[in-house]
Amino acid sequence: MIESVISGLMAVLGWEALLLVVAGTIVGLFVGSVPGLTATMALALLVPFTFTMDPLSAMVLLGAVYVSSMYGGAFTAILINTPGTPGAIATTLDGYPMAQQGKAELAILAATVASVVGGIISVIFVLLLAAPLTEIAIRFGPAEYFWVAVLGLSLIGALSTGSLVKGLLGGAIGMLIGTIGVSPLGGESRFLFGTSTLQGGVNLLVALIGIFAIPELIRLAATAMRTVDVDYSRGGEKLSHVFRITLAKPFNVIRSSVIGLIIGIIPGAGNNVAGLVAYNEAKRASSDSQSFGKGNVDGVIASEASNNAAVAGSVVPLLTLGVPGSPPAAVMLGALMLHGIRPGTALFVETGTLAYGFIFSLGVSAIALLVVGVIGGRLICRAVCSVPLGYLVPTIAFMTILGAYSMRNSLVDVFMMIGLGVFAYVVRYFGIQAAPIALGLILGPIAEDGFGMAMLQGTARFGPDAAALALFTNPLSWMLIALTVLTLIWPAVQNYRGRKRILVQGE
Repeated sequence: MIESVISGLMAVLGWEALLLVVAGTIVGLFVGSVPGLTATMALALLVPFTFTMDPLSAMVLLGAVYVSSMYGGAFTAILINTPGTPGAIATTLDGYPMAQQGKAELAILAATVASVVGGIISVIFVLLLAAPLTEIAIRFGPAEYFWVAVLGLSLIGALSTGSLVKGLLGGAIGMLIGTIGVSPLGGESRFLFGTSTLQGGVNLLVALIGIFAIPELIRLAATAMRTVDVDYSRGGEKLSHVFRITLAKPFNVIRSSVIGLIIGIIPGAGNNVAGLVAYNEAKRASSDSQSFGKGNVDGVIASEASNNAAVAGSVVPLLTLGVPGSPPAAVMLGALMLHGIRPGTALFVETGTLAYGFIFSLGVSAIALLVVGVIGGRLICRAVCSVPLGYLVPTIAFMTILGAYSMRNSLVDVFMMIGLGVFAYVVRYFGIQAAPIALGLILGPIAEDGFGMAMLQGTARFGPDAAALALFTNPLSWMLIALTVLTLIWPAVQNYRGRKRILVQGE
């Protein structure tokens, strides 16, 4: 094993592998920063170009694109309040307010450093704990997926900047949007409104582009007022200063990375859930939780550290079980099989150099983000903040339309994006924000699938009258239930402590 680890590391540190890492990082950065272009799409297009490569070089290139594209979503999340990838939803909550306060460069550099540190921490954990982490993934069934979704939905309170009731209403709207189309269990059509074009449902990325990007475009066009700025009076942010800010609270970075890693290994959960859970935990653990959602850099750090750590997590079941933990990992599974390599428990024994080399390459790709991200981040930031609105708005509009159309090559998706965007713009005036809608849209289908499958299993195991017992038979279910209850009652505990502190100070 030690020989395989060393040979894998040496193979990744070769000049050819390093060039592939840099090339993949640049490609992934572009893909992630364009709303609608996904890592899955980029990897699928790159697979044919890897046929002439050896298996390790192919996986190094694909891994670099995967890592970088997850990070690239932070750019649009911070600068135009539009997550380039679903995993960057939580980044918008504090990243965009920071940009509005003239701290756009600080937010981007903090996201860069957090992504680098989160990626390195997750790779270390994967190298040391791949087998135990796989055991966790194996134990997740439909009931556990349901409770993961419920835990995620309990975060609506943390994402609601105003009224909790309005936040819950936004989550319910998102869940309703997620039910459009054909039921995954019964096969019946729902909310088609007399047209067959909605049978495929609402694509997640199309909906996210609509509810986040379109309202900002409407506001920019209507007011002609730029809300994102860079404070050049400070001479630009120094990378060493951002490192100090990020590492000043190491527990935030480590906790977020571990959350991203664990959630990343659960097939289907994804880095979008990881970012939201990590953000909520950072807010709950902070002594200044009231500043979250108003431009707290710790929120950006938590989201991006977990976002990038989930990448390494998603390849754990891929390498050890042959089960991809995310859609991009599924493409990489196909690439491995095209090269004649079948992932599984024997992979680390038979081709240890490939397995460990690929894991190390994810860490090297995270380090490459530091160079490419800092240079590219500053250039993109200053371009967005200096380009006249007459050019900026049409450019962003073109990118959103292109991104929505490219998902399924359908004009229906473009009209759906515009319709959802106008709807999100209207309901914003009633205090319903985009983040709870996005949360409901992401987690609603996961909860529905998990609940339906668990009830089917419960019916077969306990009978139709006691089918719900299937939701409570696994200790992991009870652990997730406990976390959900803690998440729900923690805001009340904080409010009680705050009122008590005020009373003591008043005396």
